Amino acid sequence: MFSWTLHGDGKTVAPGEFVKPSERLTWGRTIGLGAQHVVAMFGATFVFPIIMGLNPQLAVMMSGFGTIIFLLIVKGKVPSYVGTSAAFVGGVTAVTAQGGTPAEVTGAIMISGVILALVGVFIHYIGASALTKVLPPVVTGGVVMLIGFNLAPVVANTYWPQDQWVAVIVMVFIVFLSVWARGFLGRIAVFLGLILGYGVSWLFDKIFGQITSFSAAAGEVTTHFRVDFSAIESAAWIGFPPMTDTAAGVVGVHLPVFNAAAIVVMLPGIIALVAENAGHVKAVEEMTGEKLDKYMGRAVLGDGVATVVATSVGGSPTTTYAENIGVMAATRVYSTAAYWVAALVAICFGFSPKFGALISSVPGGVLGGITVVLYGMIGMLGAKIWIENRVNFANPLNIVPVAAGLIIAIGDVSLEFTDDFVLSGIALGTISMLVMYHVARWLAPKELLDDPADGAGLNIGGEGQRARVTADLEQDRKLRRMKDE
Repeated sequence: MFSWTLHGDGKTVAPGEFVKPSERLTWGRTIGLGAQHVVAMFGATFVFPIIMGLNPQLAVMMSGFGTIIFLLIVKGKVPSYVGTSAAFVGGVTAVTAQGGTPAEVTGAIMISGVILALVGVFIHYIGASALTKVLPPVVTGGVVMLIGFNLAPVVANTYWPQDQWVAVIVMVFIVFLSVWARGFLGRIAVFLGLILGYGVSWLFDKIFGQITSFSAAAGEVTTHFRVDFSAIESAAWIGFPPMTDTAAGVVGVHLPVFNAAAIVVMLPGIIALVAENAGHVKAVEEMTGEKLDKYMGRAVLGDGVATVVATSVGGSPTTTYAENIGVMAATRVYSTAAYWVAALVAICFGFSPKFGALISSVPGGVLGGITVVLYGMIGMLGAKIWIENRVNFANPLNIVPVAAGLIIAIGDVSLEFTDDFVLSGIALGTISMLVMYHVARWLAPKELLDDPADGAGLNIGGEGQRARVTADLEQDRKLRRMKDE
């Protein structure tokens, strides 16, 4: 696992060739590629912890440790970086709205990580086909969609009102850069949008002065500056992430607390993580030409263990990152050595309180512009799963149960069992969708079950990932030919 062979002269990658996971370039170039992977994962890895009310410095540090765990479990065969997952953002929002604490949030996610790891073991020994009978694409797509769209009120009520004009600027910039920019710049559009928004907020403070708007910190409308550097100036350059101090309003390192209601709310995120990991393994398989199906269970297991380790100290959940897969498609370097470098760089960042203070000071208006895009993209990934698997919505078996579950989740409908146990939003929507689909399928007439596109077979992320990767590689070839000419 740690004995990479040098690819060619270690300096160049010839046209039509690529650096295999077991190979590397010179260490200088490998370190540079590792730093590039850190930039690619950076935006989402620290934005999502802020959104979930967790410590971003700790999240970045644990993403490094999580990546090392992942690489060890997959035996270095699946090059990937595990950063903060968005799959649990909706669940965290629901738990927090019901008075849940950060410790209860991380406790619930930790249990989900344990279950995810067990799913990985199941896939490794039994095979993915058995899992798809429980989670067909019509249900998987629906769950991913409701996780994203359930978050719309968070944007409207929490982030957008903090500074609507900065939010608009950031949103427009991210949308157009994602569409217009090719290659690496397009893949880090969120990160660049955050930098732009930070700069615009600082400039607005200088030109227009303080803003009177909703303050997430105060929980009410106040008059305040958009950017506050005081915490950055007082933070040390080197040190551990802070310990959680509830009285002082500081969220940092803490032990998880387990709450049954919170755990139920988080469980739907597992479905999204299985889909993400499977899709990413298929994408890497397509790019490298190496058969990786036998490592799919290990990849899911690695993500689950990484999530358990991260949340055991108060960190954020993890998942494999498409942003870094995009970097590999652009550079044609799939060396796991670069990911070891990226992991070590992230851990070093995690030992800088000043860095943590900097990323914690992101203005609310900037997050408004970012979240309106990211939450929508999470929802649209559900539609992507439906399209890739050719789910037939003319079949009532597919459209009716899913429609009901979506409205329950998006409308945050609740079902009260006792005063202490209430199912609502994402949890109730997922359970309703899953149970109603299988009951309806059991009762459905044979002609509906014989529909070749009834959504019973699952290709989680496979064809779509391959198509996108193939397009990226073809674009790369065209650019190289133009450069040569």
